[in-house]
Order: sequence, then structure tokens, then C-alpha cells
Amino acid sequence: MAMFRLQGSKVLAVDMTGDAVKAKNGSMVAYDGQMAFKKLSGGGEGIRGMVTRRLTGEQMTVMEVRGQGTCWFADRASEINLVQLRGDKLFVESSNLLATDAGLRTGTSFTGVRGATQGNGLFTTTVEGTGQAAITSDGPAVVLRVSPQYPLTVDPGAYVAHQGNVRQSFQSGVTFRTFLGEGGGEAFQIRFEGDGLVYVQPSERNTIAGDV
Repeated sequence: MAMFRLQGSKVLAVDMTGDAVKAKNGSMVAYDGQMAFKKLSGGGEGIRGMVTRRLTGEQMTVMEVRGQGTCWFADRASEINLVQLRGDKLFVESSNLLATDAGLRTGTSFTGVRGATQGNGLFTTTVEGTGQAAITSDGPAVVLRVSPQYPLTVDPGAYVAHQGNVRQSFQSGVTFRTFLGEGGGEAFQIRFEGDGLVYVQPSERNTIAGDV
């Protein structure tokens, strides 16, 4: 299995000994050794992934890198966070997924109303299996715990990913800014309940509504 390691906080080094990784197209900045590259149609997610991406207008082009040596990846100087999966599933915004072990399964999950308000589409990318994934964030990501006693409410512009036995729901008509009288237009929050982890970034991405 390929070994993921960070060099600084914005460059991912992947050491390979004949194995492979899947990575966002255009994210490789250097490599040594002998490598072979292949573009994966539809993000490597099969027919369902291709159809859902086409419906939502999202573009998630993925390449497979296989060989002997080291590849270095980066994405617009974003911070990189390593996630270890042990048979569980990671839900991540497609724009925040940088690379995964080739053995991890990627797919799509319908997330409903969020796509109608936010510019990220109706589907969230899923990564499942045992291995490592690298996700990006605008600024250092913070990992927040969700427990049955303490559900978590997150601004959708700050949401990056979540994993564990977590239920996701949406509360429309309010954002953190509306509490201060600064909100306007369609708005909502994401609520997480259960037992797991949520990754948030300190900088909010732009959204259609403009105030979420």
C-alpha cells in the first residue's frame, strides 16, 4: 500500500512500490522513479458517478498514478490533512479531495437541499475502505467531535468532510450571520448527530446564496 506523508502542511508526498494512488487531475507537482499515469473518466466512480456528476455539473477529474518512487501533490497552496480509514466511510466535498489509496472505493452520496442553495451540487463524494486519503482545506482544518450528547451545527461554507456513525440534516432559514442581523436571502446550517468526526476549515468558500 502506498505511504502518504506530509512535507510541510501544503505538499503531500506518496511513496509507492509498484502500487497506485488516485489523485485530483493536475495536482502532481513532481515525481521521481518510474511512474505511469492514467486518466480516470468520471472520477473513477463508474457509471453512477459519471451520471451524477453530469447532472450536477460538477467536474471531478481524477488520475491514477502507479509505479516505483515518490510523487508529490499540492492544490493551490491549500492545507492538506491526512485521514486514516479502517473500513469506514468518509464524506467529503469533491473539491476538497486531493488523493486516495487506489484500493479505496469512491462514489457519490445524495445530500439533498444543500446543493440547491450552495454551489457544490447535490452530491457529496464518498471514500470507503481501508487506507489513507488526503483532503484539502482553506487554512488548517479543525477536527470536531460529534457525540450523542453533543450534536454539532456547522456553517456550510466551512464544512469540508465527516466520517463515523453520523446523521446529517439541514436547518433552513438561518445561518450564523443571521443571529447578528447580517444575513439575507436563502440560508441554512448543517446539523450532525451521532458519533464521529467533522472537518471544518477556517475560511468559508463562496456560495450561491452569498451569505452562508
